[in-house]
Amino acid sequence: MARFHALPVAAVDRLTDDSVALTFTVPEDLREEYRHAPGQHLALRRTADGTEIRRTYSICSPAPSPDGEGPRTLRVGVRLVDGGAFSTYALKEINIGDELEVMTPAGRFTLDPAPGLYAAIVGGSGITPVLSIVTTLLAREPEARFCLIRSDRTSASTMFLEEVADLKDRYPQRLHLVTVLSREEQQAGLPSGRLDQERLGGLLPALLPVERVAGWFLCGPFGLVQGAERALRELGVSRTRVHEEIFHVDAAAPVTTAPAPAHSTVTARLDGRGGSWPVQQGESLLEAVLRNRADAPYACKGGVCGTCRAFLVSGEVRMDRNFALEPEETEAGYVLACQSHPVTETVELDFDR
Repeated sequence: MARFHALPVAAVDRLTDDSVALTFTVPEDLREEYRHAPGQHLALRRTADGTEIRRTYSICSPAPSPDGEGPRTLRVGVRLVDGGAFSTYALKEINIGDELEVMTPAGRFTLDPAPGLYAAIVGGSGITPVLSIVTTLLAREPEARFCLIRSDRTSASTMFLEEVADLKDRYPQRLHLVTVLSREEQQAGLPSGRLDQERLGGLLPALLPVERVAGWFLCGPFGLVQGAERALRELGVSRTRVHEEIFHVDAAAPVTTAPAPAHSTVTARLDGRGGSWPVQQGESLLEAVLRNRADAPYACKGGVCGTCRAFLVSGEVRMDRNFALEPEETEAGYVLACQSHPVTETVELDFDR
């Protein structure tokens, strides 16, 4: 069960004009709770003007060895979002020594290190979880190789530029790095421009043997991830080998394909305890549970992070949108509570599965 703990800030490193890396110290008695897989994320929480704000940021530091102790530090990358309540606070106010409420790691955009060829297509801050994935993979598995294709606006706006360059120097034969800048010409390498579906469809077979890639990791803006996924599908890549994570999606109109019952009740099991509560008209199942259980897990409430994932034990729901669960998860019965609305009069969720 995910929990929040107050962790001290050990370092605040400016990456670009609009992004920073925050490093947290993990006390010895919490290191097992913060053990994470490469690619997982943390939810950070603060209260401003009486309103609780939560935001999710991916861990960029390597994952600890399974047979070693948990992490002594955790590092995340934060990029400024226009009008962003938390990102503005992170870039302008957080200092070394401050304490932040940090949720224990979550997320399934992960890679268990194994021999083989892997690849990632990332845009902007989408490099953050992939940095943890590729660093952990190459350090642990000598028979693994990785092709990293990253897209940024300019070199000055590129997050973790030095960290990725160091990785390339450390593993020159096993890390293939391809950089594309959309608003700046490079002296060498690929021409500038966006990495859209059409361009990727021609570029990928020229860069690597697409059919031999064991796992594809797509992360960044919705348009880039969607275009990359379609390009891979046209190239014959099985969906089971494609993993996606999106950091932000613009708000969309609610889906109303199924009518809502006049009265409905949600039963939820959470951290070993259960309860049943009425669902008010228009609210999501997560909102109904939160009115009665403040410890219900969530971070973005936008269908992106997957923190509120729950198993649908009984009943029927409609999800407004889903950018976090893999098709195999939804087929197995998992839903996003923040996007789920009751279709039947009774719905039962299990957050502990």
